[in-house]
Amino acid sequence: MMKLELEPSEFISLEGIEYFKFEEDFMEENVRCIPMVVRFKLDLSGIKLKLGEWCRFHPTERIELALLPITNTIETAEYRKYLINLIKIYTGKSATELAVDTQPAWNNLAQIPQMLMEKSAELNLEISISQWKNLTDIQRFALLKLCRPGHENMNFPKAVAEFGLINT
Repeated sequence: MMKLELEPSEFISLEGIEYFKFEEDFMEENVRCIPMVVRFKLDLSGIKLKLGEWCRFHPTERIELALLPITNTIETAEYRKYLINLIKIYTGKSATELAVDTQPAWNNLAQIPQMLMEKSAELNLEISISQWKNLTDIQRFALLKLCRPGHENMNFPKAVAEFGLINT
């Protein structure tokens, strides 16, 4: 069976967001997965977005979801409202709401989460607290998403290399 060759995503050269090279490998049923920058904002806004819902959005709406700021409670509320509306328009269903973690592990600069240390040890890698602090919020978020139990984890080594934590 031939693998379908897809064009680069609409996010690869988009200015104003952090989009990672390893994300070009995120595919499910020949559809690009939700980029980390959007997944980050979903967690902060308390909305679960299913891949099937994401795929129905127009590319300009997906880009807008990546670009919209959520640096304060007003922006986060507007983002949430916009996303809930998109889900309703495209699916006719209500959005799935999630509890917002008020102290996410990626935001703790004083301690590297245990699951990240365990996953890093599998690669014979030790991430220092200074390396952890030097990562951006979305880089720390991505590492934690990529190392969680039950995740395929194939992009974890790519992310670690891309973030300058090991040499390739």
